[in-house]
Formats: sequence, C-alpha cells, structure tokens
Amino acid sequence: MASDRPIGVFDSGVGGLSVLREIRRELPHEDLLYVADSAHAPYGDQPLAAIEARAIAIAEFLLERDAKALVVACNTATGAAARLLRARYAVPVIAMEPAVKPAVATSRAGVVGVLATRQTLASAKFSDLVANHGGAQVLTQACPGLVERVEAGDLEGEGTRALLAEYLEPLLSRGADTLVLGCTHYPHLAPLIRDLAGPEVQVLDSGLAVARQVRRRLAEAGLLAPPGAGRDFFWTSGQPARLRRVMERLWGTRIELWPLGEGVAAPGLARDPDPSARG
Repeated sequence: MASDRPIGVFDSGVGGLSVLREIRRELPHEDLLYVADSAHAPYGDQPLAAIEARAIAIAEFLLERDAKALVVACNTATGAAARLLRARYAVPVIAMEPAVKPAVATSRAGVVGVLATRQTLASAKFSDLVANHGGAQVLTQACPGLVERVEAGDLEGEGTRALLAEYLEPLLSRGADTLVLGCTHYPHLAPLIRDLAGPEVQVLDSGLAVARQVRRRLAEAGLLAPPGAGRDFFWTSGQPARLRRVMERLWGTRIELWPLGEGVAAPGLARDPDPSARG
C-alpha cells in the first residue's frame, strides 16, 4: 500500500470536523477525505442495523478512493460498527473512545459527567469502558437534539443554550467537576458548555487522542505520507449548498463540498469528484 494514499474520515454529520481538525494538526502532510452523512443524522436515535449499513456504505466509498486508513469520527458509529469494519477491511480502522479514563484520573471531586447520544450510552463498548475505569462516579446524560443544533450551525443561540443548561444541570448538581464530550458534535459547543458550567469544571474530548492514534497506526504500518502539503476533500449526503456554510464556519476556511448521494456504495463511481456538483 502506497504511503501517499489519503486517510478516510467519516461522521454522521459535521461533528467529526472536530476530530478532522486534530488529525490535520497532527499530520500536516496527509491528504484527508471527509464524509458528513448529514442526510442520516443523528445516528444516536437510529436502529443498530441502520448505523451498521451506513458505516459500511461510507467505508466502501472511502476505500474506492484509495483510503489507506479509516477513522470513525463518531462515537455512536464506533459503538455500533467499529468491530464490524475491522473484521471486514484490511486497512487500519481507528475509532472513538469517550475520554472517561483521563476524566477519572483528573477529577478532583471523583465525579465525572458524560454527555453523549442514547446509542453511545447504551452500547456495550461504553459500558465496558466505564467498568474498566473505576475510581470515580461516572454520571451519564443523553442529549437528544444537540446534534441537530450543531448540524444547523446554531452553536450559541438561546435554544441551544437552554437545551445545554437542561442537560448539564443533573450532572453539575450531583457534583461533577469534569465533563466528557462523548459525541464529536459536542466539541463545537465547548465554549458554550464552559460558559454554562463555570471555570472550575473541566471539559474533555477525544479528538487529540484519536489523531495521535492515527499517527501511531500509520507509523507502525510504514504508511505516513512523505513531506508535502496535505489536501482536504469533503463530501456530504445532505444538501451541499446549505451544509457548506456550516462546515466552513466549523472548519475555519473555505471548502469545496461534493454531494455523496444514496449511491455511495455503487461500483464504478468516479474517483475524482465532478467539479460541476460542488456546493
């Protein structure tokens, strides 16, 4: 496998850009392919079989574009499909893990709060993670509606503030001094979360840890890209014209965004995006 092949990254929507940003910082020479499956977001309230099907379809799309590794930049898809992807494909598959371990290690009060989707909190992977990191009380809070707020680009409106306040209150009232953002959409809300929680509360996510794991896995396989400026490519199953504005705000610079479409796994897809289809 050639080391100059790209890294494929996907999420249920725009949330995984928080992970992609850390990968870009950690691996400036790599070409990155990102798929925002926004037409099917949020994954957190969908049946397991539906999430598995989307993960396989998008993985096939990325592998058709020569991805040398797959990054599941979605906690819900990790719990639902990471094991399946690893069994199915020979390339490295790097997935998410909520930052429970560092949160337990750094909590002064011994009380950690985890904000995540219902599917993530219900997964066996998350249960095992909590069981293997004792030493603190781990409180959980499902957050329906937050993914949709981020997908709409509403990071600080009154509705988003009210929803976050509702979800934070049960955790903070029980003494949580460390919050784990267990969905890749939530780091985009971190400034608002810190404002609501106060300066004494730590807010942790897994983006940097995942980026470092990508580096380690590629280095072990001899697949780190040679020196050069890495390029970024973006697709979405949603509406490119609308989502491009949200993604540019989150990414911090202008991007070109191509439609993915429902034919994501069909054979014979062109490797090069059609410039006329850009959002």
